[in-house]
Amino acid sequence: MPGHHGEEHVEPAQTDAAGLRHWLPPVGQGWEQQRDLFAQNALALKTAFKVVSGVRAAAEEVRQLAAAEGWRRLAAHQTPLLAEVCSVAGVETLWTDGGFAVRDLEACDAGLTACEALVAQTGSVLVTSRSSGGRALSVLPPHHVVVATREQLVPDLSAAFALLRRKYDGDFPSTISFITGPSRTGDIERILVLGAHGPKQLTVLLVA
Repeated sequence: MPGHHGEEHVEPAQTDAAGLRHWLPPVGQGWEQQRDLFAQNALALKTAFKVVSGVRAAAEEVRQLAAAEGWRRLAAHQTPLLAEVCSVAGVETLWTDGGFAVRDLEACDAGLTACEALVAQTGSVLVTSRSSGGRALSVLPPHHVVVATREQLVPDLSAAFALLRRKYDGDFPSTISFITGPSRTGDIERILVLGAHGPKQLTVLLVA
């Protein structure tokens, strides 16, 4: 049935086939509560998160990031949303849809992708090889920027898996990943290092 502000509302019983909810932290019922929870988790994970009022505002955020960090080249995949964002960013863009050399992608300062969902419960970004321009775009550049839309914010992991089942109906992408903060690792002394196996920075822009 339709939910608040037109997004689809899915009853818990429909999205908890794996029985996860009993074991995971509670999530608020309203969109605003879920947005705030995602923001709280993002902060703890060192993910930069900002809610913006529209696509043009998202594009302006990317333009400001590019200027502040001195980006020379940005990598992205073709969607109407990302095309508009890149047109305003003012940075040369490597479009990865038609194929690319790995060395060219590695030389990009940032990778801009869409996603399948944002998971409020964990502060995770759900991406697949189909929704995010393949496997490498969200991994090789040192700064991963995700542009998501209001309806992509889901309460929890059960809802995220339910979304994938509805969307792909058994024909799942080759790669499904939950990105929970920038890439990180720790040594035996528990010294945390960001960017060890992937992007040092993760920015999420939610177009609401």
